[in-house]
Amino acid sequence: MTSVALADYLISSGSSVKEAMKQLDRTARKTLFVVGANGRLAGSLSDGDIRRWILSGGDLNDEVAKACFRSPLTARKGEDRKNLKEEILRRRISCVPVLDDDDEVVDVLDWDVLVGGQIERKAKGKIDIPVVIMAGGLGSRLDPFTKILPKALIPIGEKTIIETIIDRFREYGVDRFFVSINYKAKVIKAYFEDLNPAYGITYLYEDEPLGTAGGLASLSGLIAGPFLITNCDILLDADYADLVEFHRKNNHDITLVASVKHFHIPYGICEIKNGGELIGISEKPEYSFLVNAGMYVIDSALLGLIPRGEVFHMTQFIEKAQAEGKRIGIYPVGEKAWIDVGEWAEYKNALARLL
Repeated sequence: MTSVALADYLISSGSSVKEAMKQLDRTARKTLFVVGANGRLAGSLSDGDIRRWILSGGDLNDEVAKACFRSPLTARKGEDRKNLKEEILRRRISCVPVLDDDDEVVDVLDWDVLVGGQIERKAKGKIDIPVVIMAGGLGSRLDPFTKILPKALIPIGEKTIIETIIDRFREYGVDRFFVSINYKAKVIKAYFEDLNPAYGITYLYEDEPLGTAGGLASLSGLIAGPFLITNCDILLDADYADLVEFHRKNNHDITLVASVKHFHIPYGICEIKNGGELIGISEKPEYSFLVNAGMYVIDSALLGLIPRGEVFHMTQFIEKAQAEGKRIGIYPVGEKAWIDVGEWAEYKNALARLL
């Protein structure tokens, strides 16, 4: 491994969790190895570790040494890798740091190096619940394309947005889809009739636009248990099986996927007190927020909270569920895991990243 590639895997123990998230996004690595000032291994940090840190109330500005896993599997320089190979296969670990006699990280062995590319990586888990895709909106942010095509059929490479979304769920074994339609509904239906896919689609018709949740009322009696719902203008690079397991394990009634977004203010921010006296200036600060990514796991028992035939938005649905004492959970993902293709600037970014 080159020093540049090794550097991609390493992060200083004094770096912040926020910086680790950015490095994971930038390098597309699954795991970082935390090293102290002396170069010695202090632990490992994956997106799962960061998710647990956020959910425990940890600050993104805290040092990664507080959030990392302190007992990762390691290898020694020059040792026989047979046992290591068996262990990495058993535990399905994506990469292992190689340490010298001083416990300094001198190399990283990834899955392909250890197994020689002869054994497939861990297969994606299966999802045994249906998926609802909300495709009835006007798509006004993509005007003038959506004057002609419904948003769901805007192309991403050689496929449409909705096909790209469906393909990602198909990787997890999903074969039952519900598609909520209103604007240019006949065009969407005709497209899939011509496509003749191997999976099943049931259409939820909205005679009038019913908001981001109103159309879900028609699902009552059609499904039982939890189901996944996604907007048709987002792409999410996440482990959907882990999301569903997270929902079930925590006994949530609704689990909302939230992307960590970093916003950089390119100016000095003035803080003042009454009378206009300056307290201080924060030079080019950066703020981080958890942003609703437009994907949810919802228990079908909550569908009775949605009024039939009325405009009803997802925010209203969640607020009503909270008022009823239901458990609402958050499943955080990284900034680059979420792609919003519903407006031109992000659509162009999506094309650059995906193609």
